[in-house]
Amino acid sequence: MAQPARRERAAPRAQAAPVDPAAVARAYRLERAKRYARERRVRERKLAQLRFLLVLVLLTSAFLFLSLGVWNQIERLFGL
Repeated sequence: MAQPARRERAAPRAQAAPVDPAAVARAYRLERAKRYARERRVRERKLAQLRFLLVLVLLTSAFLFLSLGVWNQIERLFGL
């Protein structure tokens, strides 16, 4: 009959490799940069939506202004 595979014992905590303090600082800076980039993307997306709506409102109002002006000229010209 087959025997279960042997498991190696985990190394005791005392023999674990020491943590590099610079690696901890680098990981912290990396996470902070990721968070800043994520917040910046959200902020830029909101500003882009605002710019789009502003341009849409300006173009719509310009269209209405010109349409009313043209309609007024047509009424005066043809006596409607």
